Amino acid sequence: MKKTIIAVLLVLLSLVSLIALSRLVTPKYADGIIEGAMIAEYYKETTDHDVLLIGDCEVYENFIPADLWNNYGINSYIRGSAEQYIAQSYYILEDSLRTETPSVVVFNVQSLSFSEKRSEAYNRMTLEGMRWSPSKVGAILATMTEEESFASYVFPLLRYHERIFDLKPTDFTYYFSVPPVSYNGYYMRVDVRPAENVPEGKPLADYSFPEESWKWLDRMADLCREKGIDLILIKAPSLYPYWYGEWDAQVRDYAEEKGLTYINYLEIAGQIGIDYSTDTYDGGLHMNLYGAEKLTAHLGDLLTSEFHLKSRRGEEALEAVWAEKTARFENDKAAAVAAEQEKANGEATD
Repeated sequence: MKKTIIAVLLVLLSLVSLIALSRLVTPKYADGIIEGAMIAEYYKETTDHDVLLIGDCEVYENFIPADLWNNYGINSYIRGSAEQYIAQSYYILEDSLRTETPSVVVFNVQSLSFSEKRSEAYNRMTLEGMRWSPSKVGAILATMTEEESFASYVFPLLRYHERIFDLKPTDFTYYFSVPPVSYNGYYMRVDVRPAENVPEGKPLADYSFPEESWKWLDRMADLCREKGIDLILIKAPSLYPYWYGEWDAQVRDYAEEKGLTYINYLEIAGQIGIDYSTDTYDGGLHMNLYGAEKLTAHLGDLLTSEFHLKSRRGEEALEAVWAEKTARFENDKAAAVAAEQEKANGEATD
């Protein structure tokens, strides 16, 4: 009996040590490439949401939940991550709907254009932040590359063991918890780099979206329908990667067939005031704060007029949560704008 107890204790000690070391060596994304910390932030939320936005950087850099709250009383959250595959988007949505049922889900359709598993680095930035559930298991199995193993997600030490010799102070400081790096999933940038010399799209041999992509979009649409959620498809006004007219036509046909709303922001960018000389920070790939404000205003108008979302102002608990969130957002925005202005003034002086 003593030998059995000792053996069990040794196994438990080994597992605890493995888990503890795995947490230590797993990147914290507290600075630098902060996008890797955003998926995990969702689990700190204490309220339900009226709107969830799902997708890649064309979502989390282009819409501002704080503005949706301040201007419309809409409580929203962006469950976005860098180069989020559509299969991951489905499982992130499924994961979210385990604990809440929003009125509207917004999905960016850029990821329909590819289904191949392209990058372990982007996989890690999305999948490691998800809490363990059947949804996380499904997402890993559906999108991990051939070089990856499921075991390395269970025990990240198997993947990051070499980091033991290259640990940073942040690995210890943020061992238990990483401070917020986004604003309800929004990644704020206030710098400006105009869109210039944007390349045209090269002709493709086949403009059809992969069947695998349609499968996951079908599952997303079915899940929303089962839950009584309105699904809105959008294409962000990013000039690159190029969005082909043939791709757009396929999405329009799909939306019409399924009875969904589809908004191509590339087509209406001028109507809503997008100026590619001032509203992008990276030459037209993503919006900066000023472009995101315009997109958010359009979305807020749509949600209130077409989808009849009501302001939740007056809900005491929600008001208290957003008082804190808004204060942080506005303070950080003011500081970022001031720093960028000071930088611009310095460059002008030089």
